[in-house]
Amino acid sequence: MSHDSRTAPRICPLCEATCGLTLTIEGTTVTGARGDHDDVFSQGFICPKGASFGGLDADPDRLRTPLVRTDGVLREATWSEAFDAVAAKIPALTREHGEQAVGVYLGNPNVHTMAGGLYPPLLLSALGTRNVFTASTLDQMPKHVSSGLLFGDAQAIPVPDLDRTAHLLLIGANPLESNGSLCTAPDFPGRLRALRRRGGTLTVVDPRRTRTARLADRHAAIRPGTDALLLAALTQVLLEEKLTDPGALGEHLEGLDELTEAIADFTPEAVAAACDLDAETIRAIARELAAAPAAAVYGRIGSCTV
Repeated sequence: MSHDSRTAPRICPLCEATCGLTLTIEGTTVTGARGDHDDVFSQGFICPKGASFGGLDADPDRLRTPLVRTDGVLREATWSEAFDAVAAKIPALTREHGEQAVGVYLGNPNVHTMAGGLYPPLLLSALGTRNVFTASTLDQMPKHVSSGLLFGDAQAIPVPDLDRTAHLLLIGANPLESNGSLCTAPDFPGRLRALRRRGGTLTVVDPRRTRTARLADRHAAIRPGTDALLLAALTQVLLEEKLTDPGALGEHLEGLDELTEAIADFTPEAVAAACDLDAETIRAIARELAAAPAAAVYGRIGSCTV
C-alpha cells in the first residue's frame, strides 16, 4: 500500500439492508470494497452491489456537479447557479399554471440517506404539488398505505425478526435471488437457512417455484393476483377458530369486530378455486401460523404489485 492508502469502515448506502463495508481508499479513490466482518449486523456479508461500490464511485458518467440547460445544451454549473435557475423558473411556472403543474421524482438513494429523508418533505410542502413519483410508487406503495392506515405512520413498515422467528410466512418474495428488501436484513438467504437449521418453518406463497420456494417446508403455488383473497381467508380462519390473542395489545386495537364481519364470507372453501389452492392447505397455513411460538408474515413485491 502507498503512504496515502487507508481503509475505512462504512455502511453500504445502496439498499436498506445496511451492510457493513470495509473500503480501501487511495487518496480520494475507492480501490476496493469488501464485507466488514466486525459489523455486528451483517457479519461480513456483501452482495454484488456493495462489492461494486468503487466502480460506481469512479464511474465516468456519474454526475459530480449540477447541470443547467442553456440554449438547449446541458453544461456543468455551480450549486448557486442551479438553485438560482430553479428559483427563477418554478415560481413563475406555478403562478401561470398552478401548483399541480410541477411533478417531483425522488430517486432511490433518497431513502438511504438522512439528508434524503429530511429534505423532500420540506421541498414538497413548499411546492404544494400532489404529483410525487418515486421508486416506491412502483415497488412498495401498498406497504406505506397499509402501514399508514394500521399504525398511523406510512413510514412505520413492520419487518419480521428473522433471527427469532419460529415460523415465517413469505408471500411474493424471492430473497434467495434478490437478497431481500424492506426487511433491513443483511444476508437474508443466510438468515432463512438459519431459520431452517434451528427447526423453524418456512412457508412460501408464490406462483413460481423459485429458489426460495424450493427451500421452503411448504410451497403454496397461488394463482397470480389472488394474494388478497388468500390473506382474507387466513384471517377468517384465525378469527373463526379463535386463534387470535391480542393480549396486552388489545387496548390499542380497534376495528376487530368490523374486520370479522367484513371477511366472514371469505372462507378457505370460498376462495380456494380462485386462488388455485386447496382449502385444507389454506386452513393448515393459518393454524400452523397461529400455533408457532413466534411467527411473522412478510410480503414483498409480488404482493405489492397486484
